[in-house]
Amino acid sequence: MNAGVEPIFWMGNRFATGLQRVTNDPREITKDGFWAVSISFEGQWTCAKFEHVVESEFPRAQSEFVSSKFASSMDRDAYISYVQAIQEDISNGWVYQVNACRILSATISKDFSLAGLFGSILQNNPAPHASYLRIPGVEIASASPELFLKRRGSTVTSSPIKGTRPTGGADFGSKDTAENVMIVDLIRNDLGQICKDGSIDVPRLLGVEHHPGIDHLVSDVTGELKDNLSWSEIIEPLLAPGSVSGAPKSSAVKIIAKHEKERGIYCGAIGWIQGDACDLAVAIRTFWKESETLKFGTGAGITWASDAASEWEETQLKAERLIKIASGEIS
Repeated sequence: MNAGVEPIFWMGNRFATGLQRVTNDPREITKDGFWAVSISFEGQWTCAKFEHVVESEFPRAQSEFVSSKFASSMDRDAYISYVQAIQEDISNGWVYQVNACRILSATISKDFSLAGLFGSILQNNPAPHASYLRIPGVEIASASPELFLKRRGSTVTSSPIKGTRPTGGADFGSKDTAENVMIVDLIRNDLGQICKDGSIDVPRLLGVEHHPGIDHLVSDVTGELKDNLSWSEIIEPLLAPGSVSGAPKSSAVKIIAKHEKERGIYCGAIGWIQGDACDLAVAIRTFWKESETLKFGTGAGITWASDAASEWEETQLKAERLIKIASGEIS
């Protein structure tokens, strides 16, 4: 981030300014403040306390586009080999499902701002959990469609996405529905660690949501929190987000670490915490800066029934529109 550029956070018309402090320790989150939070897939927290929060549209910023070509951390053949390796692990009983991802990267100038890109995202690819965070050393522009955790008082909700098709495409198949139900069960178990016995419910199963160019299968899982839990005690048992890791989660995370090394911001969580409320999204459909590199992740859920070539095409579909927006092809 450039010197003199104001730190800000925006999500759902909550616009936060007046950065007060930044910490990597979630135990320092206080009930009297507004905190913007980014948690990496590997569990590293960045918590930024802001003094002022108002209801506002995202402030206009000059559009900047990426002129260099995005390169993938895995080409098509490498990704297909990764999918096939996961399926071998499934056949050996090691895991049932793994979310296999790759990272797209493009060279940018050190002064490149994601604020203009985020404004273009809001216009051309609106997403229910879109967010922007700019603090020293961190800049993220997210078009996330997926709710990781919503809290209002003692009630919590998580809404995993599993199942993707082009808008107006064929009906979701048995692979999509089975995968969604599998991850719903995983989320139920995750919430069961922090919620009162008997309070877990699934008020929506296999709902269809429409997003720009894409339809998703989405389910809602709810619960009532146990008493007197801190924010770290609530959130850390849920990490990494189940929909972007796999089942069983412990095995899936090991497979991901072996093949992908580190995801960082991608597939973690981003959002805000204030008092006894929070809105945290799964950090998918998300751009972030690392020095003079702009990064964007894309992935697909792999099961025994997956077709490797089709899963590659799904990662292409998920990335295509947002990469075109970043490159100025959609404006």
